[in-house]
Amino acid sequence: MADEKPLKKRVKYSAVYYLVRSLIFISNLMPRAWWLTFCGWLGKIAYAFAHQSRERAQLHLGLAFGNEKSPSEILALSKRMFIMLGKNAGDILRSIQVKNLSDLEKFLITEGMENYDKAFAKGKGVIFLTCHLGAFDLQVTNMALRGLKPNIIGTGLKDERLNELLWEYRNAYGAVAIERGKETLRLIKALLSGGTVAILIDQDTKVKSRFIDFFGMKAATPVGAAVLALKTKAAIVPTYIYLGEDGLQHMHILPEIELVETGSEEDDLSINTQNYTRFIESVIREFPDQWVWMHERWKTKPGEEIR
Repeated sequence: MADEKPLKKRVKYSAVYYLVRSLIFISNLMPRAWWLTFCGWLGKIAYAFAHQSRERAQLHLGLAFGNEKSPSEILALSKRMFIMLGKNAGDILRSIQVKNLSDLEKFLITEGMENYDKAFAKGKGVIFLTCHLGAFDLQVTNMALRGLKPNIIGTGLKDERLNELLWEYRNAYGAVAIERGKETLRLIKALLSGGTVAILIDQDTKVKSRFIDFFGMKAATPVGAAVLALKTKAAIVPTYIYLGEDGLQHMHILPEIELVETGSEEDDLSINTQNYTRFIESVIREFPDQWVWMHERWKTKPGEEIR
């Protein structure tokens, strides 16, 4: 019995790995519109059979929108989230075989590059602040194909083969994937030399955090973006991406979020992280069906966070 659970996990991870490999292979064998329809159908299947993820998503949607939406609206939104998750994942898988920026721009529109240019011109580095909304990994592909050479901070996967596949994808085109919580000095050096870092702070992970308001509830939120900005004075430039009704991916690069410095390190971490989280909540509210509501965002309780 002791080996039964690890065996089940190995079988599960192997099945997922070969499924992902198969999907990557077939993703470019059909028109993109057909492919996204197929991936949306896979999302419907996941909604039907992934009971735990579905119930968790509905619970979290209820917590976030319970005073704004009816139970039937919450159920409909949770189902639509799975469909959009399938479609956005489909675009990420399909993009693995993208060769250049022209290929990417066939289905991705970028708005706001002038905001990056303005922040970059300051010469102190740029921190792209984003979240797990839509086909979020396409933002790194977009940045890398534009020659920005972003350092992308992410969480490793539990399965070695899937993790290797993810890291290979994120390291393509000149991007550098760095596991969350590691190589902080490297990130600081990159910013001090005028480089770019991409960071997501919308999940409850085992890193240095503070409790911040998120949808009216306190959530343990990584302070890495604030730490890097305070140490290097790099510009925080918020970005997000979503799949539009026109069938295209839309990446938006917004004006820099000004850094707040009060003289108190603790206050600076909390205030700036709250400002960043306010941006994240605003885009999730705009596209609630494209965020990962199955994530246990309010899992950590006060006193359990890493400080």
